[in-house]
Amino acid sequence: MIIKDIRASLHGFSIEIPLLEGKVAGYGRAEQTHFVFCQVETDEGIVGYGLTGHFLAKSVIVALEQHVLPVVRDMDVRDIEKIHQRVWQRLNPRAMTGTISMALSCLDIALWDIMGKAEGRSVAQLLGNARDRVPAYCTFGFPQYDRDQLAEAARLHLDAGFRALKSVVAVDKGGWREDARRVKVIRDAVGDDVDLMIDANYLFNPVEAKYLCREIEECRITWFEEPLTQNDARALADLRRATSIPLAAGQMEGHRWRLREFVEHQAVDILQPNVTYCGGYTEARKAAHLAQTYNMPIANGGGWPLFNMHLLAGMMNGWIVEWHLGMVAVGETLFTDAPKPVDGWLDIPDRPGLGLTLDKDAWRETRVALDG
Repeated sequence: MIIKDIRASLHGFSIEIPLLEGKVAGYGRAEQTHFVFCQVETDEGIVGYGLTGHFLAKSVIVALEQHVLPVVRDMDVRDIEKIHQRVWQRLNPRAMTGTISMALSCLDIALWDIMGKAEGRSVAQLLGNARDRVPAYCTFGFPQYDRDQLAEAARLHLDAGFRALKSVVAVDKGGWREDARRVKVIRDAVGDDVDLMIDANYLFNPVEAKYLCREIEECRITWFEEPLTQNDARALADLRRATSIPLAAGQMEGHRWRLREFVEHQAVDILQPNVTYCGGYTEARKAAHLAQTYNMPIANGGGWPLFNMHLLAGMMNGWIVEWHLGMVAVGETLFTDAPKPVDGWLDIPDRPGLGLTLDKDAWRETRVALDG
């Protein structure tokens, strides 16, 4: 199984949010309008799929096709450590993150997809097959909702079977005080038996985050995700000591050394490697093993559940996958057989590799010209 070609493409997408009329630009925040999809083909004609998000998306495509492909062409797909070693040595010897990490993520996901298709096993099975289903939480609390809509949307997703929900904070004009009000509205709407997470997407300074934590301690938050600017591990450790709310981070970190900082500083309770950003399954597996040695769970933040569910099912310390409505809509459009959670649980497809079949018409319809 020899790598012969990498084809990367840019795609655009917008979603409809329940209870709000019309489409909302992007598939999450306003800047999340594009993503990168890649296809890796072998000499045997097996094609694997990979994906990453919107950050410098056009640069990721250039990196894959003009820089990564010449480095890995004619290598055996199964030599996964050798492939990573060569990419690191020739393209990233100083362990930078960003574009190169995202390109490597695309490549690696596709390689595991190929290996699964060749072996007749799912990626989750190749990673260790700890379980064949994972729980899912629904990221639903978009800032476009007012408080009444937020409560109604929360109940809507409970009716759909979810027992874990996540809402965005740190973007309201009312600041942390309004965030506290919104969190309390959700808790009142869903009752005590539902897991409730919040996500600041790196946007609070340490003082604001402490204020919010103090105000919502009684709301029994399952975790506070990426509360602080720059994901500062030292400041996260300070915040963790100041609150009883568990902290989670790591979804946008580009390799194991950045993720290790959270563990070494005792900065988080839950580690969140995301295969679409950290270097794929190969790198995320190393982060999961690191977390295992400290008895830490890994959970999905940063979305793209159709890819991250395999990591969480494969590893013994895998926990819960993020059913992010925007990225779910992307997956359901792009693939004809995207799995859906039932009663809050997501079954790993029994098909080989990622278990996903590309809808070629949707691929063409969502594709965006690079010069556009």
